[in-house]
Amino acid sequence: MRASAFHITTLKEAPNEAEIASHQLMLRAGMIRKLAGGIYNYMPLGLRVIRKVEKIIREEMDAAGALELLMPVVQPAELWVESGRWEQYGPELLRMKDRHGRDFVLQPTSEEVITDIARNEIQSWRQLPVNFYHIQTKFRDERRPRFGVMRGREFTMKDAYSFDRNVEAAQKSYQVMFDAYMKIFSRLGLTFRAVSADTGSIGGSQSHEFQVIADIGEDLIVYDPASDYAANIELAVAPCLIAQRAAPGSTMSVTPTPGASKCEAVAQMLGIPLANTVKSIVLATDPEKGPAQVWLLLLRGDHELNEIKAGKIPGLNKGFRFATEAEIVEHFGCKPGYLGPVKTVQPLKVIADLTVANMHDFVVGANQEDAHLTGVNWGRDLPEPDLITDLRNVVEGDVSPSGTSKLAIQRGIEVGHVFYLGTKYSEALKATFLDENGKPALMEMGCYGIGVTRIVGAAIEQNHDSRGIVLPRAIAPFEVVICGLGWGKSEEVRHAAESIYASLKAQGVDVMLDDRDQRPGIMFAEWELIGAPIRITVGERGLKEGIVEVLSRKETEATRVAVADCAALTLERLAAC
Repeated sequence: MRASAFHITTLKEAPNEAEIASHQLMLRAGMIRKLAGGIYNYMPLGLRVIRKVEKIIREEMDAAGALELLMPVVQPAELWVESGRWEQYGPELLRMKDRHGRDFVLQPTSEEVITDIARNEIQSWRQLPVNFYHIQTKFRDERRPRFGVMRGREFTMKDAYSFDRNVEAAQKSYQVMFDAYMKIFSRLGLTFRAVSADTGSIGGSQSHEFQVIADIGEDLIVYDPASDYAANIELAVAPCLIAQRAAPGSTMSVTPTPGASKCEAVAQMLGIPLANTVKSIVLATDPEKGPAQVWLLLLRGDHELNEIKAGKIPGLNKGFRFATEAEIVEHFGCKPGYLGPVKTVQPLKVIADLTVANMHDFVVGANQEDAHLTGVNWGRDLPEPDLITDLRNVVEGDVSPSGTSKLAIQRGIEVGHVFYLGTKYSEALKATFLDENGKPALMEMGCYGIGVTRIVGAAIEQNHDSRGIVLPRAIAPFEVVICGLGWGKSEEVRHAAESIYASLKAQGVDVMLDDRDQRPGIMFAEWELIGAPIRITVGERGLKEGIVEVLSRKETEATRVAVADCAALTLERLAAC
């Protein structure tokens, strides 16, 4: 590839709307150009990176036995009605009508369509197991698309779906895909963690996320430095921090706390640790008939509610909301800010976090304005909670599940996700096969996604510096760039550069020959911004000594090498990129 025949348009400054490094650098390097909010044109440089990501994914998926097909971007609504997600999915599902008034969706995912394929194509247990995948455009109508390709509305995704005879076989398929993903992200050259995760709106009972480690990541990853344990904070187990509940040591009393409606303010006013306070969170559920059921969740003042964990509690697992002010006044006799579990006006369900259940002499709201109860104890001052369970987010320093070390937290960007779905979709869409006894049985399913375009943004977030992008060799738009200085006036430069170019191409290196006759400073700055792993500089001055310079993108000092040895040194340096 020659630069004079390629489209290279870099920018000195990124648009003001570009908030994070990957968005700024992809725009500046000319990888993407905005078309509309969350929708981008992928320019030749950016598309080269995407194609390299796709190539690695295809190779590992094929090696794992998956079969590639291609499903449409536009899907008929009746499949989504069948699965129940037409109403459940929410406003991110872009719905539309064709000229005949029939409903369609612009696909955000393909569970319905692939299950429809399976129920029409698979009749016998002899056709199982099978795993279909495709790499296709997706669309999710994000309320606020941001961060460039990290949270766009239109994006490219690889999704795969396995079909099996039984749970045991489905678990094997899941493990095959988990292992394939480990290989994929390792080959991409990314620092990542595979973490246990919640299954979310897709459903299922087992799930792992693949998180690229980056400070800008929206997800918090909890991990044990001394073991393989890692989980998304939504799923990470938060241990009880008090081994055993102590006996009461003080009398419960009403204490004035004027204006202190938050635990932090109460602790400061009373001169006590925040960990001695208990916060009250009021939720409500709406049965099909009758009034709303009000729930009181109790957490230690320095802890935060994990809504995913709350959503798994029987009674809350079919959906909950935060209670209205009117419901709060009805049950507690006062407005929010001074609520507590002692002597509520109306009965309610009380759920205590594991740590709260073992607290003693704690502080809660007095259910009257500007007052709290101090010296509160279970059993003596209020009944035992209806349920004791893990309600909170893990915090750094919590004991790991192994009990031998402390947990750490880091940020990550989710780029892949594997789910064991079970029969969630096969049951809804009646995807059955005939088993060995000739009886119909539901197919067991797994779902496996990788955000192809998101990987590009995540890789840049993890690999950049003040000069630009520093992508791993496997996904850099070009592995090597040869910069010929004084191209238009020096036959020696052209000859040496062409010779090195031909040698590297012959050895399978993805090399760019910059023959644009640009000033060296401009040329070097552009390729540092774009992120070529290796730059070879060919200039008249060096050629007088038979020398060219080889510089790795992560280095500041070039290596001088004889023209004849340049290709060999370049291959050696590439192996370390």
